[in-house]
Amino acid sequence: MLRRSSRLHRPALLALVATILAGLGAGAPGTATPASAASAILPGSADRTSLDVEARYDVRMTLRLATGTISVVEAITITNRSGGPIDRLELNSVLARIGSLRITSAAVDGVAVRPTISDQTIRLPLGGILPPDASATVRLSFGARFGARLDASRWLFTSYGGTWAAYRWLPWISRARRFDRVNHGDPFITASSPFVRLAVTTDRVVPIATSGRRVAVTGRTQVFEATDVRDLTFVADLGFRALASTVGATRVLVYARSAGRRAALLREAGRALVRLERLLGPYPWRVLTVAETAGGYAVESPGAIWIPRGAASTRLPWLVSHEIAHQWFYGLVGSDQANQPFADEAPADYLARYVTGSLRASRCARDELDRSIYAYTTSCYFEIIYVQGSQVLEAIRRRTGSSAFFGALRTYLAEHRNGIGSTRQLLAAFDAVDPTDLAARLRSRFPRIL
Repeated sequence: MLRRSSRLHRPALLALVATILAGLGAGAPGTATPASAASAILPGSADRTSLDVEARYDVRMTLRLATGTISVVEAITITNRSGGPIDRLELNSVLARIGSLRITSAAVDGVAVRPTISDQTIRLPLGGILPPDASATVRLSFGARFGARLDASRWLFTSYGGTWAAYRWLPWISRARRFDRVNHGDPFITASSPFVRLAVTTDRVVPIATSGRRVAVTGRTQVFEATDVRDLTFVADLGFRALASTVGATRVLVYARSAGRRAALLREAGRALVRLERLLGPYPWRVLTVAETAGGYAVESPGAIWIPRGAASTRLPWLVSHEIAHQWFYGLVGSDQANQPFADEAPADYLARYVTGSLRASRCARDELDRSIYAYTTSCYFEIIYVQGSQVLEAIRRRTGSSAFFGALRTYLAEHRNGIGSTRQLLAAFDAVDPTDLAARLRSRFPRIL
């Protein structure tokens, strides 16, 4: 019993209650107590996570070219914007499947937690409940090893022919999606981050092309920053040289080994950027980086695109245009790329074909367009989602007229900027300007959502 003379004031009493509650929650499997009274983590569980988590990433990486390995310390400052409590994060990283990922430590607000890995998803418990609008700091230390092959999906994280390339490597706020698929579809969904900082220290001075802007260089350490991005990719190559130009308000940087390739990529990137901005509005970032890779597929990340070294020159106009179109469709407006590939691949393909005059017929039978990447064959995924998707969009443009059609695209981009859109919401934007019954017309192509 407390004597009257030792009565606690309200702040001290609240602190005592918080300590008692923390003690009651201690020892439960998979939980940890708050490191200090400053932690917003509360005891308990919610069995819930969300993509609606604002996350800022501060990353320190050591890249060892000689051994093809990385060591990383990642600090993620998270704020729960989901409107309800969460008790875990789901972080996506291809390293769990193709990078020999080794997690050495994990902590939330200074208290150790035990993440688990399933497929390409790191399930990281918060050690309790993070209430709505509350914040916490997650620290994750890990190492990984680059693969040495380009087949299947290994080119996403590989050291091949003197080029080190890393895509979807950084554990990132996401949701669980299956990595294995029979085609080259993107098995990802990622939330946009307002700020990412990556400091890279290498064992040799090497040019690095990233989806961020380089803001500092000290010895063999380069620092890059990015805003409003869904990933931070990088390509390092001792043979890289850079070629730059300014297109409107955008700085275009091209990294490639040969002068001829740099010039060709810069020319195509400039053309695509001008044409696409006329249709969609301003490019979303200050810098567009074009990086040559050793192989695999052409691919995009917000603020950057990759073009394989072996891509034929005749394919560059469409390839470059397609990947730059992705800066708006999955970059500016995200989507569930695994379960709704139409939402980003069809607009990107259509825009590239529209500005390059390369619309064509599909080489596969007419099929539904609202299935996941896991449902399409290797030979027909591209022909259905990309090419047939383009045909559907071209038919809508012809009915509505170009002004209304591209106006609908801009409306969709504005309404979902830095958020997550969907195939249904994209079609709804067209329905608002289509003089016909769009749902009735397209129900056979989208039977699951119309």
